[in-house]
Amino acid sequence: MGKYLLDTHTLLWVQEDSPHLSAKAKETIRKKTNEIYVSIASFWEIVIKISLGKLILNYTLNELHNACVFNNIIVLPIQLSNLNHLENLPFHHKDPFDRLISATAIDLQLQVITKDGNIGKYPLNILW
Repeated sequence: MGKYLLDTHTLLWVQEDSPHLSAKAKETIRKKTNEIYVSIASFWEIVIKISLGKLILNYTLNELHNACVFNNIIVLPIQLSNLNHLENLPFHHKDPFDRLISATAIDLQLQVITKDGNIGKYPLNILW
């Protein structure tokens, strides 16, 4: 059994059953014995990108959340302990959402499912 945190693009690709999602990532996410998490920061990032016109979805944010619940993907709140890790995180990545996702993974000792190479510069495990 493993514990994994989805990056925002991974969450979207899971929802859309995208061919961009690696076979290893799909298998890991679908395996019932694994614990799969996503940060509420990913939903925040999605809303911002939609409002800026940088992202168009064929489903609502509520539908995405419901899909997470249906698929046993646990939505994590932002915790003070996540922010304590974020405070000391080097700026390998300029994106504040990816930094928070990385800090959350470090704090909770979760492996990150991401294609983003910059997240791999942090002291955490990446699966792709």
